[in-house]
Amino acid sequence: MFRMESILERKSILFSAICVSIIAILALPVISPHILHGYHIIHIFLHIGGIILAVFITILSLLAYRRIRTKRLMLSSCAFGNLILAESVLIIDATWPTLFDIEFIPLAELGHLLTFITLGLLGLAVFKNE
Repeated sequence: MFRMESILERKSILFSAICVSIIAILALPVISPHILHGYHIIHIFLHIGGIILAVFITILSLLAYRRIRTKRLMLSSCAFGNLILAESVLIIDATWPTLFDIEFIPLAELGHLLTFITLGLLGLAVFKNE
């Protein structure tokens, strides 16, 4: 019988479900237009792998925060959630490089800024005294 708790307890099943769902979501708009573009598809798959890992680690950190409720885990959860946003911005920039630029900042720089914020939040979580 299908139980949500069984998926959340078994990390291999959770990781597989996240992989399949993210690849299924991104297959049509992101992967299929660039499948024959040589090394560019490898670049896109690197960002898809980053999104998969960020979603997986975010879910794990949220589950741990729900059980323990420390400020360190809250900061870690926020950092990994921010990493999802950063990887999403970077995959949009890799897929459609000039389509979604913001007026004053290129999309690639916004992705790098979000990655830097992620590192800052993780640093705060590591060095936080409780």
